[in-house]
Amino acid sequence: MNPTPFVVSEELNIREALRILDSSARKIIFVTRANRLTGAVSDGDVRRWILKNGGLDEPVSALMNREPRFVTENDKAKAVAILKKEKIAAIPLVNESMEILQIFLMEEDEEPVGEKIRARVLIMAGGKGERLLPYTAIVPKPLIPIGEKPILERIIDDFVRYGCDDFTLALNYKKNMIKAYFDDLERSYHIDYIEEDRPLGTGGALSLLGGRVKEAFFVSNCDIIVHADYGDIYRRHQKDGNQITIVASLRQFAIPYGVLSLGAQGSVAELTEKPTGDYLVNTGLYVVEPSVIEQVERNEFLHMTDLIRRCIQGGLRVGTYPIGEEAWMDMGQFESMEEMKKLLLGRGLW
Repeated sequence: MNPTPFVVSEELNIREALRILDSSARKIIFVTRANRLTGAVSDGDVRRWILKNGGLDEPVSALMNREPRFVTENDKAKAVAILKKEKIAAIPLVNESMEILQIFLMEEDEEPVGEKIRARVLIMAGGKGERLLPYTAIVPKPLIPIGEKPILERIIDDFVRYGCDDFTLALNYKKNMIKAYFDDLERSYHIDYIEEDRPLGTGGALSLLGGRVKEAFFVSNCDIIVHADYGDIYRRHQKDGNQITIVASLRQFAIPYGVLSLGAQGSVAELTEKPTGDYLVNTGLYVVEPSVIEQVERNEFLHMTDLIRRCIQGGLRVGTYPIGEEAWMDMGQFESMEEMKKLLLGRGLW
């Protein structure tokens, strides 16, 4: 394949490198100086950099792997076999001067997803979706179609790809319509339901899981799509010893005004015009330990954010798994629903 989409300069900043990684299914780019291969960067490299509070305006050379895997002309015939054996998504072919001549890619249907996981997935599918009226007056938000499939089925399909086959749907609003859809669907996975007599919030609904889970499980809102390695998220949660892991999207926000910084006695020390800032934003996807359920009273109304605060105040470890801005799509409002459609169309998933 022509290497251009996968090759960047050492001078490119990390923010732009993350954008390129987000737009590529292979989640790897190769770094050059004077057209010569000097490193490689994966989405995992960027994630570790973010967790160390590394600056996103730094050059990509600050975090790249300086010993990237590559093949030469002598090994060209072995490139595809190397991809499969080492379970890597891409590998460059270089000449004697280390110039990239070609990039071999794993076939999309063979793209490695890592070791499969068998975690239960709880999906919050009981809300009224008031921000999507009048659609949700007729169809519950989980069944609003994004392309040929409802958003909820798309979410489940993504988890199934990583080995999950046990799903629990928390239902309330138009619950019978949701049940009827999945009961009539030919599927390879198991679904059961917990029914809220009244809305309990994401945190409160966990109380209805008591006794059903013995190991860490995923919790997801029903109006988001996260393109990430769910297996890696789950294993990172376990390795870090978290009670809750929040999957968080890195977003840059601009304040559309001039911002004042004050000095002594109210004097203006600095005026910054339309400043920008980077923030890790809660996507609505979590990994949760069963012990967290003990923090919630049966049928207690509780937002997930309040449960997280309760856990932090109780000394429980809450961690994060950062992802890029374009790896998270939210359907919560009309504008974001249309943006989700555009992104899926651009990725050939529409």
